[in-house]
Amino acid sequence: MLVETKLLSLLANELQIRLEQVEKTVLLLDEGATVPFLARYRKEQTGHLDEVVITQIRDRILQLRELEKRKEAILKSIDEQGKLSDSLKEQIAAAPTMAILEDLYLPYKPKRKTRASIAREKGLEPLAQALLAHLDPDSDDKNIDWKALAESLIDAEKGILSTEDALAGARDIIAETVNENAQARASLRNLYENKATVKTRLIEGKEEEGKKYSDYFNWQEDLKHAPSHRILALRRAEKEGVLLLDIEPDEEAAIELLVHKFIPVQTESEKKTQLQMAVKDAYKRLMKPSMETEIRLESKKRADTEAITVFADNVRELLLAAPFGEKRVLAIDPGFRTGCKTVALDAQCKLLEESVIYPNEPQKQIEKAAQMLKKWVEKYQIEAIAIGNGTASRETEQFCRSVGLPAQVQIVVVSENGASVYSASEVAREEFPDQDVTVRGAVSIGRRLIDPLAELVKIDPKSIGVGQYQHDVDQKMLKTALDDTVMSCVNAVGVEVNTASKELLSYVSGLGSALAGNIVKYRNENGAFRSRKELLKVPRLGAKAFEQAAGFLRIRNAKNPLDSSAVHPESYGIVEKMAADLNCSVADLMEKKDLRHKIQVQKYVTETVGMPTLQDILKELEKPGRDPRQEFEAFHFDDHIKTFDDVRVGMKLKGIVNNITDFGAFVDIGIKEGGLIHVSQMSDVFIKHPKDILKLQQKVEVTVIGIDANRKRISLSLRQDPTAPPKRNPEKNKTEKHLDKYAQGESQVEGQDWRMQLKNKFKK
Repeated sequence: MLVETKLLSLLANELQIRLEQVEKTVLLLDEGATVPFLARYRKEQTGHLDEVVITQIRDRILQLRELEKRKEAILKSIDEQGKLSDSLKEQIAAAPTMAILEDLYLPYKPKRKTRASIAREKGLEPLAQALLAHLDPDSDDKNIDWKALAESLIDAEKGILSTEDALAGARDIIAETVNENAQARASLRNLYENKATVKTRLIEGKEEEGKKYSDYFNWQEDLKHAPSHRILALRRAEKEGVLLLDIEPDEEAAIELLVHKFIPVQTESEKKTQLQMAVKDAYKRLMKPSMETEIRLESKKRADTEAITVFADNVRELLLAAPFGEKRVLAIDPGFRTGCKTVALDAQCKLLEESVIYPNEPQKQIEKAAQMLKKWVEKYQIEAIAIGNGTASRETEQFCRSVGLPAQVQIVVVSENGASVYSASEVAREEFPDQDVTVRGAVSIGRRLIDPLAELVKIDPKSIGVGQYQHDVDQKMLKTALDDTVMSCVNAVGVEVNTASKELLSYVSGLGSALAGNIVKYRNENGAFRSRKELLKVPRLGAKAFEQAAGFLRIRNAKNPLDSSAVHPESYGIVEKMAADLNCSVADLMEKKDLRHKIQVQKYVTETVGMPTLQDILKELEKPGRDPRQEFEAFHFDDHIKTFDDVRVGMKLKGIVNNITDFGAFVDIGIKEGGLIHVSQMSDVFIKHPKDILKLQQKVEVTVIGIDANRKRISLSLRQDPTAPPKRNPEKNKTEKHLDKYAQGESQVEGQDWRMQLKNKFKK
């Protein structure tokens, strides 16, 4: 318990929050509470912590507990060797990281046979101690004649044929001693972290195979300043056998650091030579490989974290894209030779009919396709046409607009990233066992327009195509981050329990795949749920799961109007008391603003229910089950741009941001090839990251500033003068500090207006 208290105090200090907030949050997490549930329904206990901080607490306490487990194992191992001193025990207990802990354990770690252990077996330990005697002021070996000792240790039977053999063995022992010195390793680690350089060399004969990495054939930069996308790109090139990659500081500086630690300036020359040889060997043979491996792992972890953060942010924007809503949609998966697979969906996304039309080359059955389109629009009272943005998208869009459909029928181009993954998945086969992949793909395109969140949760987020190097990063870390993101989005919006798919329900707080499946099975067997309480009849859905999930599940047209809101069932009594005090029904309270204004909120504060919960209840009564997503707004690309060859430098084009990376943002301008806005072309004032002013699905107007016909690349700009370098803010350091705070969610800081101006400038 004492150890756990220490961990909680450390965590509170790291996150700069109160200890009681950490204690209560960790307790609730240990009891099985989810992050969305704590952020939404346990504000009094957590002190109003948001999902970001709660997630940090969840992940960090696991790391700290793993560190404590390792400390216990190490202490036990050293104690069993009879070498555990009080001083060492204190050092191990205080070790803040796994790396420092392993440094302390290194001298006591069981090893296979080493050059040093062989030298010790030959009896050369005294010679090594004599050479290192200066490090211990109390050593009795300081006055030993080390040369004479080396000569006395010559023993042909042990393979020591000369004094040089004896000294070589002693140097092996010294090298291992240097390598196992925790302070030396800490100093060297600091040098690697701050002074290491990333260097690449092209492997001979790989020029053509690795031409996509041509920028890095002979690359060098400080590791400390290397962006995550470059680290991941270089590692991929190394893995593919194109580049040789080294990460290390200046070798002379590293060796000098160790020499300074282990060899006093006044050391006599012959002894110094022996020690220098040992220290150099320690670095090159033992410490350098170890440190490079460690810094590679650490830099990879940092790069992974940054890339995953960008990817998760992009996925969040995509999942929370504005839904078209429960309306009837005709969806088209466009194509040329194979035609355009066309499906009609009702407002609940049910497949009504499917067919194929051929309005494009080579068949060009325009009249026949137009007749079918008009017939379906009238027959199913279609309100919108969703067209996938793949091959033949622009041609199909142009055809649809030329048919003469009713003006109220919106024509929308929809991203089809991942649609092919869905169409071949087990989920799609379960939904449409009698349909082929083309029909399933078209249905997915239509459903993405109606409700992006409900459809995209059926696809592995890695397949959505809005990240960078997602297949190169730590897959476990990526899965955790994306699961957190999807769960956060699903619970922020809420789920209609009577229409939701198993996949959507599985992301609801407290449920998971098994319970989601049980809910769907119960619904199929017993009909629609009539109340939230009825969920308790679902097999294996107990009180704990109900507590975690109920507030995020909606039941439209339920007898109790609160069942369609985000008010948690545990708070129904509060709302009923409010209604009783005003001599009205709960429904009246939800419908009539004047009644809600009469509520004296303070009157309902108790030991367990505070103002945060009461304020949330009032907001929910005002707009029950409100959807936090923006209103849908149709977008239309430039009619004059249909292919790459239509694009010219200087053109101003409309586009939609469809991917954000560390180095820039990719924009869909309505043709197969997207354009890139490099981070340096996003603002006339210097910014640190594209997400400072852009977000996924944002509509922008861009200027074409470059065209690479050979590589089919288009460079775009948001700036007024793309040729001038971005201006540094006169208060650069101050401003960037504010921006860092803003990015972390501290919105009430000086400098906020500066960033908001940039955001608003390109939000049009």
